[in-house]
Amino acid sequence: MSDSRRLVDAHHHLWDLDRRRQPWLDEPGHEPIRRTFGTADLRSAATRPIAGRKPASTVVVQCTASLSETRELLALAGADPLIGAVVGWVDLASPAVADTLDSLLAGPGGPYLRALRHLVQSESDPAWLQRPAVERGLRALGERGLAYDVLIRSPQFDQAIHLAERFPALPIVLDHAGKPPIARGELGNWDRQLRTLAAHPQVRCKVSGLVTEADRQNWTTEDIRPVWDVLLSAFGPDRLMFGSDWPVCVLAGGWNQWAATVEDLLVDCSTTETSAILADTATAFYRLNRTAPRTSGRKEGTPCS
Repeated sequence: MSDSRRLVDAHHHLWDLDRRRQPWLDEPGHEPIRRTFGTADLRSAATRPIAGRKPASTVVVQCTASLSETRELLALAGADPLIGAVVGWVDLASPAVADTLDSLLAGPGGPYLRALRHLVQSESDPAWLQRPAVERGLRALGERGLAYDVLIRSPQFDQAIHLAERFPALPIVLDHAGKPPIARGELGNWDRQLRTLAAHPQVRCKVSGLVTEADRQNWTTEDIRPVWDVLLSAFGPDRLMFGSDWPVCVLAGGWNQWAATVEDLLVDCSTTETSAILADTATAFYRLNRTAPRTSGRKEGTPCS
């Protein structure tokens, strides 16, 4: 049963620059987020409700191709009640991928590992997801009941479509709606590719990361609305989930501005549809209603990565 007070942020990040560099933050324009961010910062930032809801649970997503980062995020999830699930990273192409997954699942916070992600958008191989070694890793993922977050841009859409075709039983979610080129206003090709991917029923989509694909300083709700309309048409509310992409969204207004925009976009949705987008889809996909034991020892809000 849906909880009308519940809001799930299905996509955010945490990092501690004293523990691990984030090389991508060295790129020009990232100065506002070139510092450590932890759960205490998220609690302080996410003050604007959406349809009367404030975050009750979140999904923290990896940033780097690092097992140690994943272990730290899992440990934090085991200690902080705000985090309901972790999207981690392993080397899917490694012959030891099954053993690595089993080690993560059995380690501190392991029950909170619900999905994996790789930065496919940065791979030069146009068929990276179809490499035999990667597909072996994806099969190991599915065998353990885990899902897969797909991070792509337009050049990698064909890979994601082939992935959905070849793995019909693997739960897949498209991060940031496939990063539509909102700032350029050229949505035709993205629209076609997205609808092809959405035709596969095991695929979900995150309504996240859109503001940083728009004109970061001057975007409005009306810039986002054409993308929103396509997402609703292609996936329907039962296959969409809200995500903030915090703190990256700070580059284009922040959590509260994005929350206000989402509330504007939801105005024509029913109560049931709103609940699906704001909580129910993410809760089911990441199994957030499956509780895991919490640990003590880490002060709440201390960033881990």
